[in-house]
Amino acid sequence: MRKIYLDYNASTPIAAEVAAAMQPFINGNFGNPSSGHWASEFVKPAIDRARGQIADTIGSKASEIVFTSSGTEASNLAIKGLFFKNWGKPFHIITSAVEHAATLAPCRFVESLGAELSVLPVDEYGRVDPGEVEKAIRPSTKLVSIMHAQNEIGTVQPISEIGKIARSYGVCMHVDAAQSLGKIAVDVNDLNADLLSITGQKIYAPKGVGALFVRDGVELSPLLHGPSAHEGGLRSGTESALLNVALGTACSMLGDMKSNDLVRIQELRDRFYEGLLDMFGKRIRLNGHTCERLPNTLNVSFCGKQGYDLLGRIPNIAASTGSACHSGSSGISPTLAALGVPKEWAQGAIRFSLGRGSSLRDVDEVLELLANIA
Repeated sequence: MRKIYLDYNASTPIAAEVAAAMQPFINGNFGNPSSGHWASEFVKPAIDRARGQIADTIGSKASEIVFTSSGTEASNLAIKGLFFKNWGKPFHIITSAVEHAATLAPCRFVESLGAELSVLPVDEYGRVDPGEVEKAIRPSTKLVSIMHAQNEIGTVQPISEIGKIARSYGVCMHVDAAQSLGKIAVDVNDLNADLLSITGQKIYAPKGVGALFVRDGVELSPLLHGPSAHEGGLRSGTESALLNVALGTACSMLGDMKSNDLVRIQELRDRFYEGLLDMFGKRIRLNGHTCERLPNTLNVSFCGKQGYDLLGRIPNIAASTGSACHSGSSGISPTLAALGVPKEWAQGAIRFSLGRGSSLRDVDEVLELLANIA
């Protein structure tokens, strides 16, 4: 049977333009960017250009972009870096119950070292109440870390409002934008973000590269120690022109696909959901916000079914029962548990996430397969 990929929130293929931009660094241009000879003369300018491309995409300065190995490393640098920079001082963090493990795990880690942590609940749609954020702020609050868009259900958080509240109290605002970049507008100034994490694998760049926006004036301690000249002293290690150029190129392409491709992708997603409603009616439910969600994401539950079992019966369909980091489990997603989704519904959840390669044929064929098995 034809293989159909509907798991773009987990990972995207490398765009042809990105692969082409990487090619000069595979076949040559191998010099260390910190060296001053001919083998490096093209390398450092290429990294600088990529840094500028990312900055232009999110509305920052190039000097505020720190390359990392992933969105996970970026979020770890944001959270642990701020904590260790304030070592010995009272340190309180506010986050939410639906954060990715890349945020929750480092928050729990610094909690084990003495930080105080407030994990805020969400409503039935997975949204954080900005008023609850303000209520949770204490004199010792140093960081609010809320993701821009939830990776499993696609719900978009009111980040601009939350960031404005954090700024009014002099609290640093970290935003995990790994899932939102390329799907909705991401501007660090509109979001009132002081720190913002992105990753390459969600925007048609390779795995193994990400970046952290660090607003001028925000001080972090590095996680990796070595030569202080690398990445503004925040990440030691020889920079990878191959991967950094890939991320920069992928970011530069986002403006080209926003107007047309995202509209097409959202129309496909809505057609998919309408088809499911026609077939299953009240035997399915939508998880997440009906409107304030990513245009490509559809998380639905089949009542009385096991999402893992359903996907196992259509192995040619690539989709997931939750975050890719926790796939293969028949348990209830912590995200759906935080929304208060009843067990008989939560166990039957499947996340379908569409992307540039998705087609009408894909949607119609998956609908037919689901009708046959569910």
